[in-house]
Amino acid sequence: MIKPCWKPYVEGDGVGRGGDSRGRVDGLMWYKDLGVHANGEFSMGIIQANNLMEDQSQLESGPLSCLESGPNGTFVGVYDGHGGPETSRFVNNTLFSNLKKFATEHQEMSADVIRKAFLTTEEEFLSLVKQQWFEKPQIASVGSCCLVGVICSGLLYVANAGDSRVVLGRAEKGARGVTAIQLSMEHNANNESVRDELRSLHPQDSQIVLLKHKVWRVKGIIQVSRSIGDAYLKKAEFNQSPLLAKFRLPSFSTPILSAEPSIFIHRLTSKDQFLIFASDGLWEHLSNQEAVDIVHSQPRNGIARRLIKAALRVAAKKREMRYSDLKKIERGVRRHFHDDITVVVVFMDPYSMNRSSSQSPILSIRGGGGGGGGMPASPKR
Repeated sequence: MIKPCWKPYVEGDGVGRGGDSRGRVDGLMWYKDLGVHANGEFSMGIIQANNLMEDQSQLESGPLSCLESGPNGTFVGVYDGHGGPETSRFVNNTLFSNLKKFATEHQEMSADVIRKAFLTTEEEFLSLVKQQWFEKPQIASVGSCCLVGVICSGLLYVANAGDSRVVLGRAEKGARGVTAIQLSMEHNANNESVRDELRSLHPQDSQIVLLKHKVWRVKGIIQVSRSIGDAYLKKAEFNQSPLLAKFRLPSFSTPILSAEPSIFIHRLTSKDQFLIFASDGLWEHLSNQEAVDIVHSQPRNGIARRLIKAALRVAAKKREMRYSDLKKIERGVRRHFHDDITVVVVFMDPYSMNRSSSQSPILSIRGGGGGGGGMPASPKR
């Protein structure tokens, strides 16, 4: 029998829509078919492929600071871990509280608040690595991509470090369907602009990016150029014994990876229908427009789950197998066919965007959190 090794976490109001107040589990999939957030409705879904679930995610709705008169809205986080689940779990438990702390200090939501939340979470995780260095040195080789969306006062803030992605579905005037607009910038060495950035930051290092097996990697090791964690590529003190030899590099003085997020601010309009936040496991199999077309053409209830199934059908087809046979493959082995996939679809309803903060549902939901057995899967190398 196929069993996931994680449990979701749900609390608060606004979770009863669709009859799955705590979410549901189907084999290696967890899903929350429909819920209500401060600005509309949402749907979440996760499929596990690794031995240990490395994707983490959360949706927070309600106060975004500790002040009664502070900002209210919706926070979405997708954290795609690599090398193990430790960093993504840490981010899932830490980043939002850091954001609320800085929003309280600044008495508003802003790009600077979000940036400080990212960098403080990074500092706190690197402190944890230092504490555990001699007992658990491999934690230095664990990291996580980090994609965040904040809807507040009619604005959408998107912050990203890594290669997860958020896509907007917009109803253009005169168009029959909904247009897909990618809002996040991906930090993956397969993008030429990222390779150029790395070369400009490390002009003395001719091997800062290397092509291995037709895939560009930073130092020939990792695809992403920005992340939280990955301490062994940020501080030389974590790139030595007792870290495994395969992770060690010649001494470096400048951090190779960065936790600095790319931040984009978008003023929402009535044309903006929904947002699809997802780890790269979804985008490996579906294009932006394919995903938007699925969301636009099908009912909201269960839409995140249907996006995941659409991606899995493509993954099965690539391996010339049936979807029904792919579903039978155990976690761990499943990673050879697809990655962990997290999807959060957030619908923006005009009447909800104008609702007063006192009427906003308070909700905290996390998918993919919890323990389990087995060994970590291979890093995103």
